[in-house]
Amino acid sequence: MLTQNVDTLAAVAAVDLVKVYGSGDTAVRALDGVTVGFSRAQFTAIMGPSGSGKSTLMHCLAGLDTATSGQALLGGTDLTKQSDKVLTKVRRERIGFVFQAFNLLPQLTAAQNIALPLELSGRKPDPQLYAHLTDTLGITGRLGHRPGEMSGGQQQRVALARALVSRPEVVFADEPTGNLDSRSGAEVLLFLRNSVRELGQTIVMVTHDPGAAAYADRVVLLADGRVAGELDNPDIASVTDALQSLAVAR
Repeated sequence: MLTQNVDTLAAVAAVDLVKVYGSGDTAVRALDGVTVGFSRAQFTAIMGPSGSGKSTLMHCLAGLDTATSGQALLGGTDLTKQSDKVLTKVRRERIGFVFQAFNLLPQLTAAQNIALPLELSGRKPDPQLYAHLTDTLGITGRLGHRPGEMSGGQQQRVALARALVSRPEVVFADEPTGNLDSRSGAEVLLFLRNSVRELGQTIVMVTHDPGAAAYADRVVLLADGRVAGELDNPDIASVTDALQSLAVAR
C-alpha cells in the first residue's frame, strides 16, 4: 500500500524500496528504504554523490533490476511482483529509455531503430507523432542512415524519437548527455523539457551535471541510498549548493 508520502497519481513511485547487492560482510545496501514519487507530465532529475543509489533507483523503477524489498510502482503496477515475461512487455510498451551510449542497433537505419520497439509489440507509429518528433529533432533527412553514419548528437536524437514514439507512461534517461558536446547536450535537454510541456511526457533523468539538472522541474537528491532532499524549479546555483551540502554531510 502507498504511504502518505507518495502521490497516488504519480506516474512512477518507489515505496520503502530496498536493494542489497551481495550478502554477509560484503553486502552493499544500494537503496535503503527509498520512498519517492514522480509526477505525471513533469521532468525530474535524480542527483547525488557517486554511489548514492541514483542508477540503482532508476533501474528498479524501470524494471531493469529487481528490488530486495519494497515496491516499484508504474501507475498501478507493482513491478516487484511481475514475472520476467510481464516485465519485458511493460518495458516495451509502457516505458521509454534514453541511455548515455545511445543503444541503437548498428545494422538498422535510424527509421528502423525508431520503430523497433513498436514493431516488437505489434504496433505501428502514429504518423503525426512520428513526423512531429523527427522534424522537431531535426533528423528527417537522416532516417535512412545507420548509426555509424551519424554524429553522437544525431544518434541521441534518434534514441529520443525511439523513446517517445510509443507514447510511454514515463521516459527514463540515464546520463543522456554524457557522450555529447555541450551544444548537442543542450539541444537534447531542451527537447526533453519541451516534450513535457508540449506532449505531457513524464521524464525521470539520472545526471551528475548541475547544468543538466537545471532543465528539470524538480531535483530529487539521494545520499547513501536514501532520499536526502529535493529542489523545485532548480537552477545551476541551487543544485550545486545542494550537492556541496551533501558532500560536506557525508
